[in-house]
Amino acid sequence: MSKKHGIGIIGAGAIGGVHAAVINQIGNAELLAVCDTEAGRPAAFAEKHGGKPFDDLDSFLACPGLEIVVIATPSGLHQGAAVAAAKAGKHLIVEKPLEVTVEKCKEIIAAAKQNNVMLSGIFQNRFFDGSMKIRKAVEQGRFGKLVLCDAYVKWHRSQEYYDSAPWRGTKEIDGGGALMNQSIHVIDLLLWLGGDVKEVSSRAATVAHERIEVEDLLVSTLLFENGAMGTVEATTAVWPGSPKRIEILGTRGSVIMEEENITQWSFMDEMPEDEEIRRQMAGGPGAGGASDPMGISTAGHKRQIEDCLKALESGGRPLVDGEAAAKAVALVSAMYESAATGKAVRL
Repeated sequence: MSKKHGIGIIGAGAIGGVHAAVINQIGNAELLAVCDTEAGRPAAFAEKHGGKPFDDLDSFLACPGLEIVVIATPSGLHQGAAVAAAKAGKHLIVEKPLEVTVEKCKEIIAAAKQNNVMLSGIFQNRFFDGSMKIRKAVEQGRFGKLVLCDAYVKWHRSQEYYDSAPWRGTKEIDGGGALMNQSIHVIDLLLWLGGDVKEVSSRAATVAHERIEVEDLLVSTLLFENGAMGTVEATTAVWPGSPKRIEILGTRGSVIMEEENITQWSFMDEMPEDEEIRRQMAGGPGAGGASDPMGISTAGHKRQIEDCLKALESGGRPLVDGEAAAKAVALVSAMYESAATGKAVRL
């Protein structure tokens, strides 16, 4: 077995716990340390997951054997922690979104390049079996000309969810609402599967929650560089919520994926493996995070961290590098700009 990579986590919250649990499942990874500034949190986290607790960033970064840092803080705090870790020579795995503005994303990317460290942004949905199969079909040209690339995240989040932390629902730290927080995963999938977007037109509103600065409803139309069009519907206001859905539709084939399940796999030119794909991919995890923020599969996180370790060992690039992670933020930012101005925005 190859050497164990020493990993530390900044942010001892719920998503930090997901990363810790996954790291502990990977044979060539070791959770060495956790850092959080809230009193008592690092110690409680370390007692549950392992590693050494720190409440000071500099001491954490000086932990012997620390090679990789996972940034799992609230979104708008990623840049400070990531740049500090990069300057300390640590490779970076940053939870979604990479940051809440394009400018902050660029600062993280620049710090990683200047200090010659790996940077990967978490978009674990790419690593689902269904996502990989759709990507392969796109690369094979099986869809013909892409016509529609649509994404739907119709979820429920309670008022208590937004009230549970002072940063939730703020523009500065949360970066946005139903689109930036919950739906950025499908935004990344649309870009990965459908290609670059050149123009967006959006409307947004806050219809069901109080004391938040961000939207809980957004609808956007997209025009892709390849001529395809698309729709994004994002909300945290509907009860009880339904599985997130991606639709990739072309002149010679159509695929629909709900969470990790492929509910339609239809191509004009049938291939021998198609029936097996329909059989295997029809019945996986159900509603995901539709009504439970932590009701998500951890398999994608595990595969993505393994992909990062493989990139380090081979000298290659991770599937989701910094530039790819920033693309999704740029598209989300354009959608917000369109909603704010009432005008179409070209990227």
